[in-house]
Amino acid sequence: MASRLAFSRLTALHRSRLSVPTKFLRLARGYATADDGHSLTVREALNAAMEEEMLRDESVFVMGEEVARYNGAYKVTKGLLDKFGEKRVIDTPITEMGFAGIAVGAALEGLRPVCEFMTWNFAMQAIDQIVNSAGKTYYMSGGNVPCPVVFRGPNGAAAGVAAQHSQDYASWYGQIPGLKVVSPWNAKDCKGLLKSAIRDPNPVVFLENEMMYGVSFPVSAEVMSDNFLLPIGKAEVEREGSDVTIVAHSKMVTHSMEAAEALAKEGIKAEVINLRSIRPLDIDTIKKSVKKTNRLLVVEGGFPAFGVGSEICAQIVESEAFDYLDAPVERVTGADVPTPYATNLEALAFPDTSLIVKVAKRALYRTN
Repeated sequence: MASRLAFSRLTALHRSRLSVPTKFLRLARGYATADDGHSLTVREALNAAMEEEMLRDESVFVMGEEVARYNGAYKVTKGLLDKFGEKRVIDTPITEMGFAGIAVGAALEGLRPVCEFMTWNFAMQAIDQIVNSAGKTYYMSGGNVPCPVVFRGPNGAAAGVAAQHSQDYASWYGQIPGLKVVSPWNAKDCKGLLKSAIRDPNPVVFLENEMMYGVSFPVSAEVMSDNFLLPIGKAEVEREGSDVTIVAHSKMVTHSMEAAEALAKEGIKAEVINLRSIRPLDIDTIKKSVKKTNRLLVVEGGFPAFGVGSEICAQIVESEAFDYLDAPVERVTGADVPTPYATNLEALAFPDTSLIVKVAKRALYRTN
């Protein structure tokens, strides 16, 4: 177990060098602009959300592996120990089952824990606490015992971490009644949705992506405000279009926005929807877009079988939006294999911008 922690530190440092540079995701890529001149990295946005909620509500505390003295494996909790002390920023042993259970118990007693997993892959050890304890207690108590806990940490593919550390759990937890599942993309999402998650009376699974932590986004003065919140369960149209709808979440929004820009150079107007929430799923925003574009492409980094994209496809086919489709719904997903460690094979295991462009053209019956 100690070797796992040491390995995680080393790989975190290694991956930080592979992170997408800030300039790569600037305004030239077509992302939302902000006139106020503010910017936040995803890491800073998450940190600010926790600090603001801890200042607002004394029942909020943070716990997890190395969240205190080491400032978190990815420095998301940097400075919180100095501001709030060791009773509210708590280092835990490497025992996910144990400290997830402590977080659930604290929530059942009226506190509001933010439980960090060094990676959601390690949370496999705690899935019983998340699903059976946090997710079901409100139902099983007849609505008398809420469980306001947030489970957060990096999810999905990173770089060079192989099969056991690259899985996307969005669809896993999205199947569970009683859980809310959030998958933010940019700094605005992370701040507004994490604050809402901490205030929510329900357990929230908050799926970040470590490759996004160091990416900076322009934000408005509203986002910088202590009172900024985003509603859980509401998607965002990041780019408007009329030819094809592209739906994505987390890091896949980055590739989808880049694909939309590439398609625009060929006269194709793609609408990009950032899901933000997996459960509840904002299917109404997707249906509205499909009725306008008549084509749908869903993008995710997880495995193709029984995924988020599959659920979206099913709900569209079962709804009145099906009658508006002029082409079959297309899916872009990760490969149906355990993630390879070799760099050249890893690159083939996850969607990229060029693949999204290719499939979007296929939806439009264009081959060149």
